[in-house]
Parts: sequence; structure tokens; C-alpha cells
Amino acid sequence: MKKFKFLMQTKHFNKLIILFLPGILIIQSCKKDQKTTEPEMVESEKESVVEIITENMDFQMSDTISSGWNTFRYKNLSPQTHFFLIDKYPEGKTSEDAEKVVGPVFDSAMKLIMEGKTEEGYAEFEKLPEWFGEVVFMGGSGLLSPNQVGETTLHLKPGKYIVECYVKMSNGVFHTSMGMTKDIEVTKNDSGHKELSADIDITVSSTEGIVFNDSISPGEHTFSVFFKDQIVHENFVGHDINLVRIDGNSDLKVLENWMNWADPKGLIEPAPQGFTFMGGVNDMPQGNKGYFTASLEPGTYALISEVPNASTKNMLKTFIVLND
Repeated sequence: MKKFKFLMQTKHFNKLIILFLPGILIIQSCKKDQKTTEPEMVESEKESVVEIITENMDFQMSDTISSGWNTFRYKNLSPQTHFFLIDKYPEGKTSEDAEKVVGPVFDSAMKLIMEGKTEEGYAEFEKLPEWFGEVVFMGGSGLLSPNQVGETTLHLKPGKYIVECYVKMSNGVFHTSMGMTKDIEVTKNDSGHKELSADIDITVSSTEGIVFNDSISPGEHTFSVFFKDQIVHENFVGHDINLVRIDGNSDLKVLENWMNWADPKGLIEPAPQGFTFMGGVNDMPQGNKGYFTASLEPGTYALISEVPNASTKNMLKTFIVLND
């Protein structure tokens, strides 16, 4: 642990901190021949939705979407917990670069870490390409339990992006290594959608944690999530927002520990019992805002960020939805 803290304090390792998480998110973008759906938009009078479906280790969605505001309806039809995260790569870099250049580094590093050889594992990250630090997280959904549907609304500029999930298999292999990566293009054609109006506003920052009005009634709600700042935490990840329903007397410490992927047992399947993940908004740059909608029944819930020791950072907040 002392060695780990020393490494974090060095200039070189600070650079690795910035580089680390994107690689996990893009490890070996495989299944190039994987079936994808035809470009598809679900239309109704008042909305136009980009649908994403996961049945196994896949993202079934359109290859191209309009720029501007879009609502992503993510249907997790698989037996495992997932999320989607949208990354902006440096120009000219694609999932092929992730597979052939970045993937082997993270494969070897994570294998060593899972074997308890932490120092040797972190040393592997020095082999990452220099352009790797330019990857930017542009948002996505929060974690979503099996058979759950989440809606997240984001604003994207034209360009090429990668969609991915880095939850871990029971053997510690990241879902990205199992093919949960997809290239998409955001076109110059603006969607024409307006920014949503939320009835519950959330602010998240490294100094104040998660701040919101926790007096929430049953029914459908639209949450706004404003990233007052964004930093890289000890596990090399920025803060995000995940909505979780808590069953019975489930131990919140179990949830908190599981949310830290850097723990060998963190973000690994199976997800802890007693918690249902209902979506949210994934990492975004400072000053950005995303939205998510959720239908809440009476019960106990939590908003939690994917950072180590979330409760001590005010990034684990519980609330109770009462009957009207």
C-alpha cells in the first residue's frame, strides 16, 4: 500500500492515472463480425429514442446517430449487470487500435493484479501508447441489472465514438474483452431535440459529493446530473451517478465495496444480492449535464458513484420513497 501511494505521488504515475481507466473500457474490442441491428429510431409523438439492446456481450444499436440531444433507451436483456459508456477517441483511432495496441497491455496487467501481483501489474501500464491519455468520457448510462430498462439523455457533438462496458466476468475478465465494444458515428445532422426539463436536480463534485433534494415521491421522475467538477479518483475513475434500489436490510458496505472495480472483487459478476441497479449517468467532463429517467415505487434507494470509499466522500446517499 505504501508503495502504491508513492507511485501515485510521482509525476509519471499521475500520468498513468489519467490513462488507466479508458484502457479498461476499451480492452480488445472484439466480435467484429458480431450481429448488429439496422439503424433504428423508436418514434412517438413527443420523443425519438436511440435504442440499445444487450442480449449477451453486445450492443445492438444503430451505427450512426444524430448529434445534439438524444435519449438512449438501454434494455439489458442479458443475465448480467451492464452499463454503456461513450468514449471520444483521438482522431483516427478506433476499436481496432484498442484491440491491437491497448488490449494486450491491460490483459497482462489485470492478470497480474488478480494474482495479487499489484506492483507488477501497475508496471505494465507504462507500455500504454502516448495518445491514450487523450480519450475523453462523454457519458452513458449507470449500471443496469438484468431485465432492467434505463433511459439516459446526453448531448453529443459530431464525431466518431466507442461504446463500451467494463464490468468484470466472474473470472475477472472485463466485458470489453468479451466483445462489449462498438464503434458509432455521430453525424452533423442535429436531432432537433430540446434539452430535458428535470424535476429532480443532482450535482456531483469531488468536494461536495452528491447533492440533491431527497424528498422524492413515487412515480416517474426525470433526474438532471450536473458535473460541477471531474477528477480521477484513487481507482483511476471519475465520478458518476448510479441509481440503486435496496431490498430489505441489505448491507450498504457490500454495495460500496463492489462499486470499486480496483478491488479484485469489485464490479465483478455476480453483482451483490439485494441491490437492483436502475441506470443513471456515467462519467462526463466538468461542466457537462446529463439526464436519466426512472419510475420509483415506495422503498429504499441509493445514489452512488463508482469511486473507492464512496460514503466518506459523500458519494453514497440513501433516500426513502414513501407512499403518497
